Amino acid sequence: MFIEYETRLYDIREENDLTQKEISKILNTSRQNYSVWETNNKFIPLKHLNNYCNIFNVSMDYVFKLDINRNKCKIKLKTLDKNLIGNNIEKLMKNKGITQQELASLLNTTQSTISAYVNGKTLILTAFLYQISKKYNISMDYICGRTKNINIK
Repeated sequence: MFIEYETRLYDIREENDLTQKEISKILNTSRQNYSVWETNNKFIPLKHLNNYCNIFNVSMDYVFKLDINRNKCKIKLKTLDKNLIGNNIEKLMKNKGITQQELASLLNTTQSTISAYVNGKTLILTAFLYQISKKYNISMDYICGRTKNINIK
């Protein structure tokens, strides 16, 4: 399933006068990996997105053009907590009155995948986090525990 999205990865890299090679070294990945993330051919993995946001002091919502406020997040997480993310997804589902199966259908995945996220067994894919955030107007950073602000501005 193709998901239409844009990021500010290129803009932020350029603002900081870095090459793709330099930023890929900072993120501990290959230049080729970084290039496909920057050109929106592949979603940046969530752990790399978290590190990127920490390094450049920007929010995930800003990177994914869900928010114009770049410095919304005051919480820098070295590692993402799968249990916290799962709990936040579960709270969202309860507040919106949707089941794991309904969320799975929205994301074109299985209920067992959603269950693995909710139970903290697996880190959610960035693509799924983006879709949830966009559909329900809830901050990617909030779901990940990077901010207390639940809604995208």
